[in-house]
Amino acid sequence: MYNIPLFDLNYGKEEEKAVMDTLRTGWISTGPKCEELELLFSSELKVKYALSVSNCTAALHLACLALGLGPGDEVLCPSLTFAATVNAIKYVGAKPVFCDVVGNENFCISCDEIEKNITPNTKAIIVMHFAGFPCDMIRIKSIADKNGLKIIEDACHGPLSEYKGEKLGTIGDIGCFSFFSNKNISTGEGGMLVTNSYDIYSTVKILRSHGMTTMSYERASGHATEYDIKALGYNYRMDDIRASLAIAQIKKLRADFEKRKERRNIYIELLKNCDRICIPFKENTEYVSNYIFPIVLMDSNKGNRDRIRDELAKKGIQTSVHYPAVHKFSIYRDDASILPKTEYISTNEVTLPMYAKLTADDIKYITNALISVI
Repeated sequence: MYNIPLFDLNYGKEEEKAVMDTLRTGWISTGPKCEELELLFSSELKVKYALSVSNCTAALHLACLALGLGPGDEVLCPSLTFAATVNAIKYVGAKPVFCDVVGNENFCISCDEIEKNITPNTKAIIVMHFAGFPCDMIRIKSIADKNGLKIIEDACHGPLSEYKGEKLGTIGDIGCFSFFSNKNISTGEGGMLVTNSYDIYSTVKILRSHGMTTMSYERASGHATEYDIKALGYNYRMDDIRASLAIAQIKKLRADFEKRKERRNIYIELLKNCDRICIPFKENTEYVSNYIFPIVLMDSNKGNRDRIRDELAKKGIQTSVHYPAVHKFSIYRDDASILPKTEYISTNEVTLPMYAKLTADDIKYITNALISVI
């Protein structure tokens, strides 16, 4: 066990009450709590439509389907992301085209790389707002509009995070969010898809539940007595138990973000004189989730990075890597890509603990240990 874990749940009596209240209703599958969550989420993000789903991977898959992506299409995407971002492209038979990131100071997809990789077959761009810090959405939208491309925002790291006053996930055509156990909104599994397009909303609503025109809750409520199946859909529904957890979590988000911001500032202050590391997004002024706290080791290599992580583990500090480069995984090796910035980051990045319960003394211990082992 680690003395200081990488992440800690922001759970309390609110989540316990939410689950028990839901259990007592006798309705635990997709129902009134999912509907309540969707309305709350769309209100918080100021977006027209929100649909709860089983996880963010499902949201990404549904997004690709709703935009009509398929065989012969190319989708520009980062490699410095979790594999689900890219796998969703493969699910629909399209080809992922990997783009490098801005650099050690900014882990988001590079706009120059996006422009460089556009071909007549390019149909969409998937951006990933790393750690909740926004991509350059003004330029990305300009590129997309100029070339007739759709934009999917993988905003799994950034619920309520902003870019120039707009919520991440609401700027492109579709936004996708994760409620996995270690995310800002933690429900174990779960996710959300948001859009301002009624056509996309209506398509996704059908596809997430077997292609059915009505769901069990609607029929049980007397709103319908039968259903048709209009498309080859999926079982991508969320359940009311997890939705009740998400509702309780959303109500805590802003207070959680304030604490995370304070902790990030402590890290930056204590590490400001360590020239052996780079702290990405250090100059950010946007309102963000601070989902994780990544650093990059300078003039380093994978062996050195792994040694440092091992030494920190011996001192009771859990760390992680965000992320191994997707284009280096076996399944993607045929999609030849030269991404020097991504490759350097993926072999020299260390994710340090970040959560609201982390104390100033904890951070002082972590940073002293880090400087010592470096």
